[in-house]
Amino acid sequence: MGIDSPGQNSDERLKNTKTSRFGANQMSKIALVDDDRNILTSVSMTLEAEGFEVETYNDGQAALDAFNKKLPDMAVLDIKMPRMDGMDLLQRLRQKTQMPVIFLTSKDDEIDEVLGLRMGADDYVKKPFSQRLLVERIRALLRRQEAISGDVVATTTENKMMERGNLRMDPLRHSVSWKGQDVSLTVTEFLLLQALAQRPGFVKSRDQLMDVAYDDQVYVDDRTIDSHIKRLRKKMRSADTEFAAIETLYGIGYRYNEE
Repeated sequence: MGIDSPGQNSDERLKNTKTSRFGANQMSKIALVDDDRNILTSVSMTLEAEGFEVETYNDGQAALDAFNKKLPDMAVLDIKMPRMDGMDLLQRLRQKTQMPVIFLTSKDDEIDEVLGLRMGADDYVKKPFSQRLLVERIRALLRRQEAISGDVVATTTENKMMERGNLRMDPLRHSVSWKGQDVSLTVTEFLLLQALAQRPGFVKSRDQLMDVAYDDQVYVDDRTIDSHIKRLRKKMRSADTEFAAIETLYGIGYRYNEE
């Protein structure tokens, strides 16, 4: 794993503090779950130097036990761990929370990446990885989480209540309903659905959706967007088996069709 700890002055560290529901100047809490002690030590030191509060766990069961008492602001999970692996832990988490989750995956294991995204992970980082990259992915996810939470005052069109036929979205409460039935979405899924539904009938390319759902300094590929859309459709169909508002235009992108 590359050791690439970015330096930071006191002004930059203030960017990572919470000033609303987490309490004034309280640091974001990151849970790091990995059975590799070297990763736990080096990454936690880097994150703490960047102004984050870090909790470390060397297996999924230990992390779940702690999360059942109090959830962190975000979790970074290895996939292959003893007692309970990252996939099982994510499945348990998604039963009660949509907090941001990043997977750490093996360099050549694309199956893990795709499966993790379809199960509800927000992002993934391949091992061996640059710690600078991981820090930027964490920051990007936290910014997205805060942008659609009640921590942000509704001053833009994107933060106002939106109704499109059977769809109702409230960005300030991070709530979504279809035909009156609530649907629980992750941060990424919410942003993708919001981007598509804002202009029914208009096509959004994968690149445009990447810009909406991810920080412009964070690279993701087409497979990532496709996996999020598939899980988004699955969740909407749990509320309505005939849900077909999101249309795929192969080789072009996606379109929301208002009924």
